[in-house]
Amino acid sequence: MTSYATRHLAESVEIIQRLDAGQIERLAEQMATVRQRGGRLFFLGVGGSAANCSHAVNDFRKIAGIEAYAPTDNVSELTARTNDEGWATVFVEWLKTSRLDADDAVFVMSVGGGSLENNISPNLVRALEHAQSVGAAILGIVGRDGGFTARVGTAVVIVPTVNPDTVTPHAEAFQAVIWHLLVSHPLLKARPTKWESTPS
Repeated sequence: MTSYATRHLAESVEIIQRLDAGQIERLAEQMATVRQRGGRLFFLGVGGSAANCSHAVNDFRKIAGIEAYAPTDNVSELTARTNDEGWATVFVEWLKTSRLDADDAVFVMSVGGGSLENNISPNLVRALEHAQSVGAAILGIVGRDGGFTARVGTAVVIVPTVNPDTVTPHAEAFQAVIWHLLVSHPLLKARPTKWESTPS
């Protein structure tokens, strides 16, 4: 019998082969435009995707030189807003306080991309509705069919579903693969990374 590890890795290979490289290039172009006009990147995600957002903020600030933030990095504000105002509005209210505008971009990392119909990640949907209203670019790396993020996005990469039982681990894993590709992209990489610039 084929081992689980072998199957999971084979699924990963299939996902790589089916990823839309053109859409990844559009993400790089959009992010380069945001940096050029002095805009900011706001990374939104929940659960494992929130952790990916935190890591991505580090990389895009340090390597790409783009001002970037993730509201989930501020646990005090996140929990205060959840407690006082409710989970569905935590991101949109944070973006309003940050004065999100047309120079900025909202970058969603999510397994499903948000769905009001299914009451999944309504906080992402409300944030993206606000981004639309102010003319900010909407970017993302999402799984399944991309949900609301894919429907309204400026440039969104959908991680293909090759096995309905492993949507979440692959979507979250490939968020990391794709954003690391982006910070290494010639359009975005502004500073050398430590190991690549250290003589062997």
